[in-house]
Amino acid sequence: MARPLLICDCDEVLMHMVVPFGAWLAADHGIRFALENTSFAGALTRIDSGDVVPPVEVWPLLDGFFAREMHRQYAVAGAAAALADFSRQADIVILTNVGDAHQPARRQQIIAAGMDYPVVGNRGPKGPPLADLVAQYAPSLTIFVDDLPQHHASVAEHVPDAWRLHMVAEPQIADKIPTARHAHARIDGWAEAHVWINDILAGAAPAPAMQKEAE
Repeated sequence: MARPLLICDCDEVLMHMVVPFGAWLAADHGIRFALENTSFAGALTRIDSGDVVPPVEVWPLLDGFFAREMHRQYAVAGAAAALADFSRQADIVILTNVGDAHQPARRQQIIAAGMDYPVVGNRGPKGPPLADLVAQYAPSLTIFVDDLPQHHASVAEHVPDAWRLHMVAEPQIADKIPTARHAHARIDGWAEAHVWINDILAGAAPAPAMQKEAE
């Protein structure tokens, strides 16, 4: 019998990222990290001069963090317990934009945090890989949890009957990220999200169409 499928992002949903990333930038690179929206453009400035770190240097810093510093990250409160509860009735996959290169390290990271689930290392919009996962699992319903609005828009396009929960579990940036207009709900902590997802699982119905999807 088909089971529901819960697909979760990792950074700022299951694991804190921007705080440890910022601490590493300051300590090892003399860079201040102040995220004001969903873009890294302009978020990195040099502590000694105030100069903005050019975009061409930002990705190598992110890549270096994921390659060597993921041990600095720590689990979002309540995430492991919530997923353990959901796993009794649903399949769970972690869909994370760290790419193929960092997928093995990311899986070891979440296992160490008490979340032993399959990991897909994506790059780019998450609608297409989520559609592939739905085709693979053929679930009774699908729930998607992510912190970035653009991924909710992509999933709404490719899997419109997936339930979409917008979560930004890092308090330092939650109020800086507007609610995704393609999400069915915005909840920034696992205590409340646990209840919301359980209600969706109990309802056992695909997500309804949203008016905003037609705009």
